[in-house]
Amino acid sequence: MSWESGINEEGVGGHSPELSRVRYEKVGRVAYVTLDRPEVLNAMDLRMHEELAWVWDDFEADDDMWVAVLSGAGTRAFSVGQDLKELAGREREGTASPSTFGSRGKPGWPRLTERFELAKPVVAKVQGYAMGGGFELALSCDIVIASVDATFALPEAKLGLMAGAGGVFRLTRQLPWKTAMGHLLTGRPMNAQRAYELGLVNEVVPAGDLEACVEGWVADIVRCAPLAVRAIKEAATKSATMTLESAFATRYPWEERRMHSKDAIEGPLAFAEKRDPRWEAR
Repeated sequence: MSWESGINEEGVGGHSPELSRVRYEKVGRVAYVTLDRPEVLNAMDLRMHEELAWVWDDFEADDDMWVAVLSGAGTRAFSVGQDLKELAGREREGTASPSTFGSRGKPGWPRLTERFELAKPVVAKVQGYAMGGGFELALSCDIVIASVDATFALPEAKLGLMAGAGGVFRLTRQLPWKTAMGHLLTGRPMNAQRAYELGLVNEVVPAGDLEACVEGWVADIVRCAPLAVRAIKEAATKSATMTLESAFATRYPWEERRMHSKDAIEGPLAFAEKRDPRWEAR
């Protein structure tokens, strides 16, 4: 059985595909997802997108996984985005189709940038270049930790392309309008410190401290009640463009699940009894 048929026929509950572009490891409550093409600065080809789709499906379905850490292999890049050499090859062969926003109908759909219902948190661990689709991946994560040598940019305008994996939409929501437009219209990069000052990055640390810093954030998340974490992410995400009145009146499935859960009782009890809570995620 090919790994593709394993995904299409078996689904998440079937056999794991042979991952050649992505490393996927589960340690305790944490899923570690590593873009693994360091020889091309972790550029994302069609095969990588297909593998990532299986990984995110598995992460979302596995109740034992409470948080994911997304990173790039090596020290030079988180990811430089789309594999432009592969794209150029398909253009020469006449097999490339015009592309615009989103990945529907393309390998790996829905990609992380379009998994709008994913309630589990994802932490981006960024070292080196986060360009194009790589930056768009980081923008779609909930927490971003960067090393001092990280560089962020959406250079699509220089290439006749569009930041169609959400870069145009997310950057203008996460930055002041003119700041975002300045980077989008010129492709100018920003360093890690500037990204931190603008609020795109939660923390900037020396490269040698990146691992420990990320693990500290992950440990803090895992200490929290998983249903509460998911309910908070869901409510914050869905209400971002609502009026306050609409936000209060909207139904949030994960919040309804948290509200009626054992964990909602366990938290106050553990506090009153001066002990660590024992979360059951139910």
